[in-house]
Amino acid sequence: MKKNILVFSNLVFMGLSAYLLISAFGTNTVTSNEVEPKVSNNSKSVVYALDLPLQIQFAGENVPLEDPEVRERLDRELLVNNYWQSNAVLLIKRAHKYFPIIEPILKEYGVPDDFKYLALAESGFMQVVSPAGATGFWQIMKETGREYGLEINDNIDERYHIEKATRVACQYFLNSKERFGTWTLAAAAYNAGNTGISRQLERQEVTDYYDLLLVEETSRYVFRILALKEIIGNYEDYGFKIEKEHLYSLAETKEIEIDTSVSNLAALAKDYGISYKTFKRYNPWLRDKNLENNSRRVYQIEIPDSTAYTFRSNQITE
Repeated sequence: MKKNILVFSNLVFMGLSAYLLISAFGTNTVTSNEVEPKVSNNSKSVVYALDLPLQIQFAGENVPLEDPEVRERLDRELLVNNYWQSNAVLLIKRAHKYFPIIEPILKEYGVPDDFKYLALAESGFMQVVSPAGATGFWQIMKETGREYGLEINDNIDERYHIEKATRVACQYFLNSKERFGTWTLAAAAYNAGNTGISRQLERQEVTDYYDLLLVEETSRYVFRILALKEIIGNYEDYGFKIEKEHLYSLAETKEIEIDTSVSNLAALAKDYGISYKTFKRYNPWLRDKNLENNSRRVYQIEIPDSTAYTFRSNQITE
C-alpha cells in the first residue's frame, strides 16, 4: 500500500514538473523532425466593398450620386447582385441569349436601350408567373396585355411571345414617358403603375423619382436595374470570368406561317425534325398541345435548326 502511494506520488511529481516546464517555455517547441504549422492568409476568404461608379445614368438621365441616400441605395443593389454570384453568372449568360431579340425592338420604338435591363430585373429572362398573375419576360398582367392587343386565352397567351410582349412593354414605356416626362419615372411606373406613381407625386409634391418615398419594392426597383446594367455591362471588372463558349445562345430559326388549326403540335414538331419540347421552348405562347384557330388568323411559328438539337426518339437502336 505504501509502495503504491509512493509510486503514485512520483508520477504526480513528474507530471507537475512537465506541466511547469511547458508553461515556462511554451508549447511551440518542435523537434528537428517536425514542421511548425502555419496559417496561410490565402485560406481566409476576403470580401471587398465595391467602389461606386463616379457617375451612372439610366436612359441618359443622370443618377444624383451626390445624394448620400441615393449612393447607399445603389450600393445596396450592387452588393446584393454582385455577391449573389451564381445568379449573376446566369443573368450574364441569359442576357447574351435574349438581348439580341429585345434590343432592335426597343430601338424601333425609340425606347432607350437601358430598358432591356428592366426585363432582366422583372423575370431574369424566365417565363415566370407572379402571384398576382403577371406573366412572361416583361411580367405583363392579363388586362394590360389585352388592352395593348395581345391574344390571351387558354390556348394562346402572347405574353409569352418575346417579340410581341416587348412591343407592348415599349408602348407602355412611351405612354408613361409622355405622362411623367422622364424615363426614370416611366420605369418606376412599370412597377407601381401609372396611377400609383401619379398619386405619390401629387401627394408628396415632388417631380423626381429620387425624391419620392415609395414602398420597398418600388424604392429598390430602378436601383436594381441600374445595378444589373453596371454589373452585366462591365462584368469582368466585377470579377466574373466567363468565356464566350459559356454564354447561352438561340439556334438559328426559320419562320413558318400557319392559318389553320393544328390538332397535334407534337406531330408538327416531328415533321420538322425536332421534339415537342424544343418546339414549345421556341414558341412558349402556344399553351396547349394543339392550336385552335377558328378565326383563321395567320400565326408565325419559329422552327429552330434541327441540327442544333438531337431528337433522340428518331434514332434507331439495334
